[in-house]
Amino acid sequence: MDYQGFIETVARLAGIPLEQAGPVSCLTLHTLAQRISTGELEDLAPHLPPELRQCIEREGPVATFDADEFLRRLEEHTHTDRRIAEGVGVAVLAALWTTVGPKEFHDLCSQLTKDFGPLVEAAELHAPPRPGPEGDPRFGRPMSYDEFVRQVAVRAATDLETARKATEAVLETLAMRVTAGQINDLRPRLPRELHPALDRGMTRSHGQALPLTLEEFVREVTAREGISTTKDGLKHAQAVLAVLREAVGEKEFQDTNAQLPDEYRVLVAAR
Repeated sequence: MDYQGFIETVARLAGIPLEQAGPVSCLTLHTLAQRISTGELEDLAPHLPPELRQCIEREGPVATFDADEFLRRLEEHTHTDRRIAEGVGVAVLAALWTTVGPKEFHDLCSQLTKDFGPLVEAAELHAPPRPGPEGDPRFGRPMSYDEFVRQVAVRAATDLETARKATEAVLETLAMRVTAGQINDLRPRLPRELHPALDRGMTRSHGQALPLTLEEFVREVTAREGISTTKDGLKHAQAVLAVLREAVGEKEFQDTNAQLPDEYRVLVAAR
């Protein structure tokens, strides 16, 4: 993401004028940089637009403040209240996720205290998908909720309401079967309306990948969807995963697939 895209994202997510988004982004990054090691800042800098690199320069030792102090500093420097400061913090972190990518973002966040968790999770939830070359299957393509469900209906040869239930059932079960970290990598690339299904699955698995066999996976999908036959559950799972692959891109899909045993190949056969 270039500088213009970065500040447009911050302005949109934080609900602030575009002319304020540049200074606010720099100030927020500078405040965050006080909390990050020099080595990590050096790793981060090449991934940022040139206009923002100076914002993460830090002198002196690493600070040790927590999330509350981070937000208090944003309130003080931006002359706003806590609600706006939280919105700005989430917006800048979301733009940062899209700009530097999941790996660098998570490396940075690993140096923050646990109470930054809600800000980080909100940022990942709202972060725009990382852009890739148009038509390149490695990067997927933006897909609305209606289009996602419509594609499932076509592939499963069913009506839209059944496709909607199937989509939510399969994604909830998938979020039980793979790690929370991988689900959080998929989340920004999916329509926001599908995020609750992922959340339900992670809540049920407590963020751990449950060792569901293929039979158990399909049975769980069938129960979640409220249909009578596992044959339909299997067909619906195949349809949803095929559309998921198109939406999130080949790389993220294969990262997900790598956590599934060989017997799942019947669900994720090559396109």
